[in-house]
Amino acid sequence: MSRTIDEARVMAISRTVHEAVRAWAAAHGQDGIPHWNRAPAWMKESTRESVEFTLAHPEAPDSSQHDQWMAQKQRDGWVWGQVKDPAKKTHPMLVSYEQLPDMEKRKDALFKAIVQALA
Repeated sequence: MSRTIDEARVMAISRTVHEAVRAWAAAHGQDGIPHWNRAPAWMKESTRESVEFTLAHPEAPDSSQHDQWMAQKQRDGWVWGQVKDPAKKTHPMLVSYEQLPDMEKRKDALFKAIVQALA
């Protein structure tokens, strides 16, 4: 069953999820995610779209979250690359869910759990 939430609430959840993912990445030695207030518009929009997907598909497996993210990136012109590079639109996680490192799979589960807890 999907949930309908007003845009202000979606943005508040998006900001919270973004900051949680930023903290998760930093705790794992990845410092490339800016604070929400300094994040580029494309990054905020990407998070918002992922939050809306999670709200619309609460029973979907964690792999669906990754599939949605990948489809979004590919739609926006991103391709696989050894390093994340927003200018070149390359990202090393543009692989199937099964190929993701365990840390990335756990991050997808965290993302989903936070969205559902705040919805």
